[in-house]
Amino acid sequence: MNRDLFRGILLVCAGAASYGVLATLVRLAYNEGYTTAEATVSQYTTGLLVMGLSVLFSGKARRASQPPARNRRPGQDSPRGTIFRLIAGGTAYGLTGICYYLSVRYIPVSIAVILLMQTIWMGIVLDAILDRKFPSADKCIAVVVILGGTLLATNAIGNFRELDIRGLGWGMGAALTYTASLFVANRMALHMPARQKSFWILTGGTSIVLLIWSVQLFSGFQISIFWKWGLLLALFGTVLPPLLLNMGMPKTGMGLGSILISIEIPVSVGSAYLLLHEQVLAIQWLGIALIIASIVLLNLRTLRNELLLSRAEKTPESS
Repeated sequence: MNRDLFRGILLVCAGAASYGVLATLVRLAYNEGYTTAEATVSQYTTGLLVMGLSVLFSGKARRASQPPARNRRPGQDSPRGTIFRLIAGGTAYGLTGICYYLSVRYIPVSIAVILLMQTIWMGIVLDAILDRKFPSADKCIAVVVILGGTLLATNAIGNFRELDIRGLGWGMGAALTYTASLFVANRMALHMPARQKSFWILTGGTSIVLLIWSVQLFSGFQISIFWKWGLLLALFGTVLPPLLLNMGMPKTGMGLGSILISIEIPVSVGSAYLLLHEQVLAIQWLGIALIIASIVLLNLRTLRNELLLSRAEKTPESS
């Protein structure tokens, strides 16, 4: 397998796994009496501070942040234009956190993450729209398998009346904004170092979080959330995921990248099962298995092509 592609796969999987434990941490914070506003504000502001310090002490990232003006290609954004686009696009990342945490407040973590992972098929659809190319047959089959697996993984048929409609709505909203976040990671400022790119994305995400929760900031906001949960939430929610995804997504492409992030499902469900003691039925594990099976289906062609290419490179050229 191509080294860059393999490295990209590892980075995306690591970023998704980090994001996978986040919902469990948020639920634990809820159990201590903290609110969604407190969780998101502490996470994003702490994450922005950590990422800002990382960029500040990375001279290499600062020097390489933009190519010299004389070397910029025609039509390429100016440095200010690039930063503005990243900040604007980063608002989707902030909205993902808000929607996801509100979903976790109303429904179990194991179900909220399944809804968030609808970004798998949303990413395939968005990729097809942007490339103006209808998805291949294996991708269409995978989407059907994903949707079927979702019905089983959420136990929607037997448990629909017990699920809070607010949680379902916020969960789907999180999937939409998460898809937009992946677009930003994959399509914008590919020349910019991952740390600096993540900083500007987090700037946009933090700005929208502070704007939405501005009233709550001055009405009984519990500052203790920062040292009890803020650093953990920032590490697994706003530092590692965007950094790793920004490093990995350009190497994998949006279609493959949005598929790989589904590793978040077993990580999130497993952590909820172990730490929150949430009940996960056999039918739900079956649904999760179907979703994971769709990943295999979608990667078979890529893996086969990479294997053939690797064999061709190892075969000595005939004279």
